[in-house]
Amino acid sequence: MDKKNQLHLWYAMLAAFGVLWVHQLWVEYRQVEPIAYSEFQSYLEQGKIEDISVTSNHISGSFKEKLPDGRTRFVTTRVEPDLAKDLEQYDVTFKGVVENTLFRDILSWVLPILLFVAIWMFLIRRMAEKQGMGGGFLSIGKSKAKIYMEKDTKVTFEDVAGVDEAKEELKEVIGFLKEPGQHGRLGGRLPKGILLVGPPGTGKTLLARAVAGEASVPFFSISGSEFVEMFVGVGAARVRDLFEQARQKAPAIIFIDELDALGRARGAFPGGGGHDEKEQTLNQLLVEMDGFDPTTGLVLLAATNRPEILDPALLRAGRFDRQVLVDRPDKLGRIQILNVHLKKIKTSPDVDPEKIAALTPGFSGADLANLVNEAALLATRRNSESVTLDDFTRGIERIVAGLEKKNRLLNPKEREIVAYHEMGHALVGMSLPGTDLVHKVSIIPRGIGALGYTIQRPTEDRFLMTRQELKKKMAVLLGGRVAEHIIFGHLSTGAADDLAKATDIARNMVTRYGMYEKLGHATLESDNTTFLGVPGAMPRERDYSEETAREIDCAVRDIVGEAFATAETILRERQSTLEEAARLLLQKETLSEEDLRSFQVPQLAENTKKMGTG
Repeated sequence: MDKKNQLHLWYAMLAAFGVLWVHQLWVEYRQVEPIAYSEFQSYLEQGKIEDISVTSNHISGSFKEKLPDGRTRFVTTRVEPDLAKDLEQYDVTFKGVVENTLFRDILSWVLPILLFVAIWMFLIRRMAEKQGMGGGFLSIGKSKAKIYMEKDTKVTFEDVAGVDEAKEELKEVIGFLKEPGQHGRLGGRLPKGILLVGPPGTGKTLLARAVAGEASVPFFSISGSEFVEMFVGVGAARVRDLFEQARQKAPAIIFIDELDALGRARGAFPGGGGHDEKEQTLNQLLVEMDGFDPTTGLVLLAATNRPEILDPALLRAGRFDRQVLVDRPDKLGRIQILNVHLKKIKTSPDVDPEKIAALTPGFSGADLANLVNEAALLATRRNSESVTLDDFTRGIERIVAGLEKKNRLLNPKEREIVAYHEMGHALVGMSLPGTDLVHKVSIIPRGIGALGYTIQRPTEDRFLMTRQELKKKMAVLLGGRVAEHIIFGHLSTGAADDLAKATDIARNMVTRYGMYEKLGHATLESDNTTFLGVPGAMPRERDYSEETAREIDCAVRDIVGEAFATAETILRERQSTLEEAARLLLQKETLSEEDLRSFQVPQLAENTKKMGTG
């Protein structure tokens, strides 16, 4: 029973008791009318009283004959005999009055109880709020799902771009919700559950809300972590309540964000006990998914970026029947996403979504939305009337490389080393065919530890890389260290990150890609990343001997050495260009793509032997 109905019941009970009390008083008043004590003494002296009953406070009795007004009985309040005797001689009317202490007696019992209950409820509510239970213990098992009706969702597929394949998969669900008879005429049924899988920021939640908006059905949105509390059984109760609410409003969509917080594989992480609260919540979810009928129009959508840790029972057919990959967009997808967000800001004519998309490989939808916002803020900061392409370029640099640290002053010697280091990267990248175009070189410090940076712009999205391309990438990474070695005759700590990346590429070439002939076409180490490219927490397992380990170390050293030699050959041949470009960089601090074209750096032939064979 809800709170409103409880209040109505209390009102009805109080009204009934009040009516009975008034009726009883009225009956007593009609039968026995209280009289003054002096009047009682007069009737007594006249001999009109037949019998009396005496109590500590009252005297009642009956008359020998009816009085003219029809009364046969009387009642009066006693007065002390001595006082009555004194008053009688003055011929005044006097009567006793008994003080009514009923209300005071009730309050003396009820007030302490009410005060105790109020303090107890206040403390319980405060404890519940600290535990995130909102309405207290009475609502501990209630679902916290936010309910959006079709008029509240206000998101359609027009607001979602760059994930055309995922949209096509979900259009079928919308068709079932809108016209179940038409789509089920051949015996097909609506999928019970659809799992949206993808890296963070790719639009999984937005896509789920768009499905609800397109289908015009209620949308129940909740996070997986909101099911889990410190009290055992709360999560399971909330799962039951969520599905019960959704059944009452069917057809409807239930969306559980971050499903991995709720659906982690049972037994995969020992130490939590066999009756862990998360396991009970997951078990209840499995039962509910088995229990609801898809013909009622109830669809369960869930999103996660860690599908590999989900319980297999969740992923089997009949529960999450369909998995939809919502991946990072390609160049065309990035253009579509940018077109959606660029409508919200005022841009100048030189802003071309295709150019921005070319500068943002690997950006997710959330990254692109953030980029548009950063560009708008940069344009606002310089009091511009519109957002230009240069604002977007600076926004990309801020996101990728970090905030400019103009107050971080380098001494002249360090500044010169950084200039030659960055131009070493740029010249090697410009000399090797097939590498990404060098977009900008700068010696302005950025972020936490970057004293300078070189930005390369891919010409197209790439999904595969050959051995030669990996070696070229390593040579570009080592170009800065090589430039320092050639010009100054020493090495600095500035190439630490470049060395780490080059070494990692070389080790992967040997152990994962089978690109070292002496070790054969075998994988020696497993991938230490998850399904979506997020680094794993577990260390790599070693399944080879000490002799093989030594060969791997030697191979990594040889491959990195070859890349270093390639970069050194290029920069020694172009040392004059390196020095000229470094001087210009020291003067301007930042060189654009147009500035770099003026150096006319010829590219090496594709079949050059300088790359090595490995």
